[in-house]
Amino acid sequence: MSNPVPHWNWHVLDSAAALDPVPPVITEEAAQDWCNFVVWQPSELPDGCHTSTGTIRREAPPGRVEAEGRSPWSDANPAGYRTEISGGGRRLRLKQFLYDWAFPAADHPCLWGSEARAHEIGGGRVVWLGTDYLSHRAASARMARTTVELSVLEGEFTDDELVALYAALRPAVPEAVARVLATPFSELSYWARRPAETVSVPTGAYSFHRRGPGHEGDWVAPGELTAFLTGQGLPVSIGGHRADSAATFGDGTAVRELDVVYTSPSGGELRLTAQRTGGGRLEFPPQRDKHPATEELLDLGGRPLYLAYRDAAAGACDAWWQHPDGYDLRLLGSSGTDLGRDAFVALVTELDTRLRLRGRAGTLG
Repeated sequence: MSNPVPHWNWHVLDSAAALDPVPPVITEEAAQDWCNFVVWQPSELPDGCHTSTGTIRREAPPGRVEAEGRSPWSDANPAGYRTEISGGGRRLRLKQFLYDWAFPAADHPCLWGSEARAHEIGGGRVVWLGTDYLSHRAASARMARTTVELSVLEGEFTDDELVALYAALRPAVPEAVARVLATPFSELSYWARRPAETVSVPTGAYSFHRRGPGHEGDWVAPGELTAFLTGQGLPVSIGGHRADSAATFGDGTAVRELDVVYTSPSGGELRLTAQRTGGGRLEFPPQRDKHPATEELLDLGGRPLYLAYRDAAAGACDAWWQHPDGYDLRLLGSSGTDLGRDAFVALVTELDTRLRLRGRAGTLG
């Protein structure tokens, strides 16, 4: 029997007051020790670009301080790595982090509202090209769970150049990849580990925003996950994705929703949300959120299945349906060449069949 891959451990600051006033310059290799995600580095730069400078925002406990680069919309201080690439009158920046305060909307949240287009970059991954919230030409990809966002700051770059840049990204510390992927989301996530303010953000093609003060997610200990899911009547795996973490979300008095994170060996993700019918914040029939997507109404064993996705070949897919025993379900998928529309519908069908065979779930019953 092979030894299990050890979980990833990284450095953190003791307090928000210890944050660097200005994020320091640091190489990708050295930054990896400070990051709860895989750090990627360019192996090739666009023509004429010769400068690549990276800076680190170190993780610290929640707290508002005067520090450049900290999150302006909450008291959270998660880790992040920023790279500026420039030359020949052109400049762009890459920003890397673990998007862990919600499911990344359409798998490319920085392009929200944009007519994003998917391009393959190898290994089943895709990069999305579009326009970001600052109206900059932009791109986004999730690679081994890391969200890698790009924004053009000066000059023009072609689609081919941006796609080639993403395709040429390589892990700064190759041995860190397996360890990060072996670490449960609940152990990596800043918001799962710390009492940071929750943030109301879109999560997919259909509207669902978690609102409310305080840290409301109650995450299951990794060693108790299998027993917890069994007690809920939920599967430990779906297709090639295995349950990684789970949490219940409430209003201080009762459980409202249950979330399960399923991950693939390469870092692909499914996020299942379930609730007693009418007992949580999933509203049926679902309403479309403000992001371009194709919408379909399908039949799932005589029940309606609401499905929306940005790209039929690459996803990112969002499905809502109701279980005959009286609870509501939503499944979100990350994007990739193996999680397009047809593959995702097959996963939903598999999941629904297994849930109906298992019967009523514990917290949901």
